[in-house]
Amino acid sequence: MRSGSRRRCARGSIRATRPIEAIAGVIEEKAYAKINLALHVRNRRPDGFHELESLFAFAEDGDLLRASARDDGAIHLSIDGPFAQGLEAGAGNLVVQAALALKSASGTGNGADIRLTKNLPIASGIGGGSADAAAALRLLDRLWGLGSGRDALLAIADPLGSDVPACLVSRTLVGTGRGEALDVRDLPGLAGAPLLLVNPGVALSTGPVFRGWDGVDRGALDASRLDAIAGEGRNDLQPPAIALVPEIGEVIGALKGCAGLSLARMSGSGATCFALFADAAARDEAAARIGTDHPRWWIMATRIRGE
Repeated sequence: MRSGSRRRCARGSIRATRPIEAIAGVIEEKAYAKINLALHVRNRRPDGFHELESLFAFAEDGDLLRASARDDGAIHLSIDGPFAQGLEAGAGNLVVQAALALKSASGTGNGADIRLTKNLPIASGIGGGSADAAAALRLLDRLWGLGSGRDALLAIADPLGSDVPACLVSRTLVGTGRGEALDVRDLPGLAGAPLLLVNPGVALSTGPVFRGWDGVDRGALDASRLDAIAGEGRNDLQPPAIALVPEIGEVIGALKGCAGLSLARMSGSGATCFALFADAAARDEAAARIGTDHPRWWIMATRIRGE
């Protein structure tokens, strides 16, 4: 995450060695919602980024990208879905930037028509544009038959944004540095865990949240066990985010009042909060209760993605 405002690996090259995937019509790729189960801010670096330690996990659901091939080399993006309004579909969109970066790295002359169905709120701390860009890289690599390895795609993902490499992998992992140094983890009991995402309907830019952080290093992240994440982990951006958007505190309070709760915390720089539950029944009961009490809040009932 960059400390500046936003609304919302090893270098290498790719060569197109195979023809476009032999399919008729459209292929699709999910942009999985990102969850920061813990986010420790350690210090600010000379390059303007903060040194971070985070345990990333991903939901089974998120935005959806579909693409079909064009032979004129053009990249065309269209956007629909409940959170499409106001999103730019041109060169400023990370999906377009990811597509152009992959074209440049591969040397392919192929193009694509891409449709993004925006199911996740904007500027909400759960990946958003980063997850969309990562999904575009995975999708177009298949569509154009590039057969790129993960390291090559990570090298393209890194300059696109701090969270894009993690979203490219979309598995449970520890991120350090500014979030780009990744270590895949297997935490027993996490994959498939019932997950509830709740957003109070307020967009929150990353920059003001980082500027509100008190600068206190509260210690390293222990990502070895899920109970350590729940008991000793934290999100250092949660207090400044609540100061800016008090509704975040209301969401966390509502989640902590639900039966069967394992962990409730804000994700990323907010304003989306998440809760892990003992079972799907408890999650669904919490979703129903919160939806009734707060009909204007956005809610997604899902699970933690495994492999």
